[in-house]
Amino acid sequence: MPGIAVKRTGKAGRQEVILAALRRAPAMRVHELADWLTVSPETIRRDLAELDERGLISRTYGGAVRPVTYEPALTERQTLMVEERRAIAAAAADRIEATDILMIGGGATTLHFARELAAREMPLTVITHAFSIAMALSANPRIEVLMLPGKYDGREGLIHGADTIEALARFHANKAVLGASGLSDEGPNDASMAPGLVYGAMMRRAAETLVLADHGKFGRPSLVVYGAWSATTTLVSDRAPDGDLAAALEEASAAVLVGSPAP
Repeated sequence: MPGIAVKRTGKAGRQEVILAALRRAPAMRVHELADWLTVSPETIRRDLAELDERGLISRTYGGAVRPVTYEPALTERQTLMVEERRAIAAAAADRIEATDILMIGGGATTLHFARELAAREMPLTVITHAFSIAMALSANPRIEVLMLPGKYDGREGLIHGADTIEALARFHANKAVLGASGLSDEGPNDASMAPGLVYGAMMRRAAETLVLADHGKFGRPSLVVYGAWSATTTLVSDRAPDGDLAAALEEASAAVLVGSPAP
């Protein structure tokens, strides 16, 4: 497909290109991918099966489409893109200053961020709705953690609901640090309605927002757009976006910060 460069060879390279193709087109056929990548249809079907199992695409009869609402559970996501998430977490942690008040949303990448913060010697106040975030930060006695009230979601290990939103309205933060199921031209989005509403509330109550998301989320729409790109938003990723997403960020004056994983 024109405009998409293959940076790695073998299965990893093919699957990377398939994901990039689905970020540009809503659907691809097996024979199109096989002809383009000069491999057999059986090879493409195996690649699509693996990507489907990881929740990165949705298989259809004869091809694949980009997923819209599905995202693996937190325990599954923690095993994916680990080096990329660590690099993103370290880059985001460099933007945090001593005595900052932070709002941190739940998620696999924000959990890496919390672990990175816990290893640094900074006094901070953190407001969160995620038990994994609170537990990671509790390793550092210099970080005060405030846990939000609400309804517990065992699949994601976080709190949400009307009580959560109401509690957030009483706080102000220097920065909101949020993950995303996908990144569209409109803004960061989440696969679930209830957490998405919490992330939107955190974004509104913070002076600045850091959106932590790996390149696999580029151009990937999901259920809830929880905020818009703006001059107070920074995308922290393992790669700089291109195409429509890059244009949308530039038009909104949103910043991009790249944390490259170790080779």
